[in-house]
Amino acid sequence: MAKGYRKKILVTGGAGFLGSHLCERLLLDGHDVLCVDNFYTGTKDNIARLLENHCFEVMRHDVTFPLYVEVDEIYNLACPASPIHYQHDPVQTTKTSVHGAINMLGLAKRVKAKIFQASTSEVYGDPIVHPQTESYWGNVNPIGTRSCYDEGKRCAETLFFDYYRQHKLRIKVGRIFNTYGPRMHPNDGRVVSNFIVQALKNEPITLYGDGNQSRSFCYVDDLIEAFVRLMDTPDDFPGPMNLGNPNEFTIRQLAETVIELTGARSELTFLPLPSDDPRQRQPDITLAREMLGWEPTTVLRDGLTRTIEYFDRLLRAIK
Repeated sequence: MAKGYRKKILVTGGAGFLGSHLCERLLLDGHDVLCVDNFYTGTKDNIARLLENHCFEVMRHDVTFPLYVEVDEIYNLACPASPIHYQHDPVQTTKTSVHGAINMLGLAKRVKAKIFQASTSEVYGDPIVHPQTESYWGNVNPIGTRSCYDEGKRCAETLFFDYYRQHKLRIKVGRIFNTYGPRMHPNDGRVVSNFIVQALKNEPITLYGDGNQSRSFCYVDDLIEAFVRLMDTPDDFPGPMNLGNPNEFTIRQLAETVIELTGARSELTFLPLPSDDPRQRQPDITLAREMLGWEPTTVLRDGLTRTIEYFDRLLRAIK
């Protein structure tokens, strides 16, 4: 492809948290962007400021149905990613991951497009290997309440690699670890948004279990940079690749930091641990460092401060 060529790029789930940031980045890089979303969890507010850009187009569409467009690249981000949303209709969640992958892979095969799959660290389940490397096959419950998402994403990876081997399709698979930042849904049940909203309302902050389970939190801007770099790697490298922040924190540490940064009067409350909730989650990003020259640069306190400012404005507007 000629240098300076304006690529036509499809982003499924483009009105969601990650998708809207990715659309914004691709437009800044000078490409034409087609945002496809069924608006189940994505919102028009996330992409409202992009509508003035003549290189940006929005289409309401559900990826469980075939899509017929002409594009050069596809970023497949369509799927509810928080437990509250993906457990609300678990059958549809699995269909979105599996049928969505089949339809987007079929489109990529037809138009000879390169395609990126937004996979997840949930493919590792409740890991018994720590930190998690890409060679780890995971410890996943196939019949639990989280399985619609975990196994749906695992099956999507299977489809991507079978299309790579069988049809020589150019694929990229990135396994996303916990990511946070502006445009997260305030009621999505994810730990960062939960804690920030509760703190801003001076409500008790809810921890599950003893709060000592660990997570690694990556700021959204860092993750989007990794997406773009992974898509630009040589065609003979399909992935998978861990994309996340290797700095590990306990859930209790996160809660205490949010209380400090918001100045909240919130107290910590403890509830039983949900079924199949991972006890620890930390990416080994050696591969990303070596192949992409990438690692996150946003420290947790700085990213949380920006995210708190976003939610503070959002909650004030709702009042």
